Amino acid sequence: MFGPEGPGLRELAVQALSSVEHGYDLLAPKFDHTPFRTPDGVLESVAKALTPLGPFEDGLDLCCGTGAAAEVLTGLCRSSVTGVDFSAGMLDVARHRVRSAGGPEVAWVRGDARALPFAAAFDLVVSFGAFGHFLPRELPGLFAQVHSVLRPGGRFAFPVLAPPRPTQADFWMLLGFDAVMRVRNTLWRPQFVMYYRAFRLGRVLGELGRAGFAVELHPLPEFGRRGDGGPRARLVVARRTQPAAGSMNS
Repeated sequence: MFGPEGPGLRELAVQALSSVEHGYDLLAPKFDHTPFRTPDGVLESVAKALTPLGPFEDGLDLCCGTGAAAEVLTGLCRSSVTGVDFSAGMLDVARHRVRSAGGPEVAWVRGDARALPFAAAFDLVVSFGAFGHFLPRELPGLFAQVHSVLRPGGRFAFPVLAPPRPTQADFWMLLGFDAVMRVRNTLWRPQFVMYYRAFRLGRVLGELGRAGFAVELHPLPEFGRRGDGGPRARLVVARRTQPAAGSMNS
C-alpha cells in the first residue's frame, strides 16, 4: 500500500482490528515506510524552533514510536535522551536505529503516557503525532503526567497543524476516517483509539493552563501561511511554572 517496503492492505487491516498496543507491535518493522511516521521536515522545523530555548540537559520523547524524534533530541539535549512508548515492537526498532555515540546517553522505556514511570527528571518533553490516541477526557490526566516529570521551568513541546477547512478534501477525508473509527470501535473489541479531529487546540490550551503550564505558540515558518494569514503549523511550548491543580508540591 505504501510501496514495496511498507505494509500491505491485509497487514493494515489486521492492525486496525487489534488493540492500539498490539497493532503497533505488528506495524513496527515497517512503520518508517508509512505516512504515519512524522516527516523529517516537521522534526527539523521543531528542532530549529526549540534550539534558542535551550540548552537542555535531559529530554523525553513521549510516545516515541520508532525513535525519530528521540534522534532529534540527541542534538538538543546534553546529558540524556529517553524514549517512552507502550509498544515493545516500536521500542525494539528504536533501539536499533538510535544509539548513543559520543552524545547524550540514550535509554528506552516501555510505559504508558497516562502513568509515566519517572520523577521530575526532564527539562524538555516532546511528542509527535500521538495525541489522536487519547480521548479528550484523558487530556487532563495526560498533561498532569507530563507536568509531573518536568523540572520547574521545563518545557513540553509539540507541533500542531492548522485544521483543514470544509472546502478542502483533507477535511472530508479526516472526518470520514474518524467516523469509520467510531463505527469500528462501537462494533469491535478491543478498541483502536485514533481520531484525527478530537485534538482541538482551544481545548488543549485550556487543559495545559489548568495543569500548571504557561503556554506560548511559535509559528513554524517552513510550512508557510494560510489564506487568512495564519500559520499552517505552530509549535506549542508549555512551560512548567507552578504545581498542577490540586497539588501541594512544586
